[in-house]
Amino acid sequence: MMALIDWRDDFKLGIPAVDHEHEEMIRLINEAHARMERDAPGWEIEEFLGEVYNQISAHFALEETVMRSRGYDDYEGHKADHERLLDGIRDIMDNFEAGDFDGTSEELSLRLRDWFVEHFKTKDARLHKKLGVF
Repeated sequence: MMALIDWRDDFKLGIPAVDHEHEEMIRLINEAHARMERDAPGWEIEEFLGEVYNQISAHFALEETVMRSRGYDDYEGHKADHERLLDGIRDIMDNFEAGDFDGTSEELSLRLRDWFVEHFKTKDARLHKKLGVF
């Protein structure tokens, strides 16, 4: 089975703890995709989406701590994007749990992939550039 997101060095910010968590998030998203591809029971997917949500929440908290400690100029905007992304995952989880997810497993996987990649290409890439790390 092919990975939904392949790790690339340009996902690195140059902060080891954050980079490790980016790799872990990709692993989790790929695992969620793999479970959906093999038609895992709904309860298993719900449980795993909860784990994805918890890991991503913790990761965002770490990123926000780094941004605050370094006086990052777009902290509020980046944090707002984190909250928007978490709300999106929560919506997916709530819809899935209620049996109201109006899409296929493939569409759910693509939504997970797209929010990670888009957030990284916009907000995290700017953070990397502004902090001057790497």
